[in-house]
Amino acid sequence: MPKSKVFVIDTNVILHDHECIYHFNDNDVILPITVLEELDRFKRGNDQINFQARQFVRVLDEIVGDELFNGGISLGIDKGKLTIETGKPFSEKLKESFREDIPDHRILAITEFLREKFKDRKVILVTKDVNLRMKAKSLHIESEDYKNDKVRDINVLHQGIREDKEYSDQLIARLYENNFLTLEEAAIERPPFANEFFILKSSRSSVLAHYSPFRQRFERVDKKTAYGIKPRNAEQTFSIHALLDPEIKLVSLTGKAGTGKTLLALAAAIAQHSTYEQILLARPIVALSNRDIGFLPGDAEEKVSPYMQPLFDNLAVIKRCFNQNSQEYKLIEDLKKDDRLVISPLAFIRGRSLSNCYFIIDEAQNLTPHEVKTIITRAGEGTKMIFTGDIQQIDSPYLDMQSNGLAYLTDRMKGQDIFAHINLVKGERSYLAELASDLL
Repeated sequence: MPKSKVFVIDTNVILHDHECIYHFNDNDVILPITVLEELDRFKRGNDQINFQARQFVRVLDEIVGDELFNGGISLGIDKGKLTIETGKPFSEKLKESFREDIPDHRILAITEFLREKFKDRKVILVTKDVNLRMKAKSLHIESEDYKNDKVRDINVLHQGIREDKEYSDQLIARLYENNFLTLEEAAIERPPFANEFFILKSSRSSVLAHYSPFRQRFERVDKKTAYGIKPRNAEQTFSIHALLDPEIKLVSLTGKAGTGKTLLALAAAIAQHSTYEQILLARPIVALSNRDIGFLPGDAEEKVSPYMQPLFDNLAVIKRCFNQNSQEYKLIEDLKKDDRLVISPLAFIRGRSLSNCYFIIDEAQNLTPHEVKTIITRAGEGTKMIFTGDIQQIDSPYLDMQSNGLAYLTDRMKGQDIFAHINLVKGERSYLAELASDLL
């Protein structure tokens, strides 16, 4: 029987998932003392990493004891032990390779020490820092990313749309006439997912359809306009259908810039203003060039205004669909004035009640899986949630296409009867934007 492994945890793993120590099965988990020092710097603040740091400290406080520094303490049934390892001297090889005494190098020193201590077991450094993984490998220390919440294969991520070209003209005509087909009539080769969308084609015609898990049949999808915004392709038509469908409570829209994700979600929300008490549109703030928003001039509202401007731009596009004296235009102004349409940084919405609201989370690819879970679990009765983003444009240094919250959500929720996903491919902003997105 193979011996259990020893995993050394970097600070960024804890800031990504404060419950990470419980996700290593029966293997032992080592926490370098340096990590505790770094966590102390992150405890104060309102960002998600500050929340994760505080939560982890609470987790440690629940299991605190002398054993943490002496042999380790059990993490539970069928789990390994957690041990805090104090600082260790740098080896000659580490001194020659890395002359600076910084937290990353202290973690390497502890991992190197543990490798010599547990010669009969695998010692693995777990970090989301690619550079630290490279440094570890240069010292022949085994290192890997935190994989617990990664999508296994990004290439087979659920697209939400399927195209089938082998239908008869008669069957297509029947769908147009009756507005639905049974599973037996459609005879789909691979069973459909709940709320999967289809482009069914014959030699002479085609039809857009949606598989309803509640009625277990294929239903025709018509092109609908959402508060002045008309769909320009099949993907946008499917998106509007999902965004307007009261049976679908959770929607994820992915796609490159210019495909219309945020615009469609906002237009659909305003179109349903009488159904929901409030429309919330939020996005996470990811500081640029490692500069926190505290460096920006002005009060809190002025600091976050540049980050929120793309959302206001989408609202302006919708308003331009109407005359300034029209009821539709005035409605948008009234919704804003009455705080029934709120555009805000995601951090400012934390702690608010999310009952009977239409909640759009933009740039969701910059959220961790844990953040996405935290947001969704706050959904009250009557709330619908929309997550939009481009998994190829991630600003967070510790997230990638496989570990970001948007991809994780899409992968884990696939097949649930109240969830729909559409990946938008065709850019509709302009030919120039489409060309740049494809070539640059």
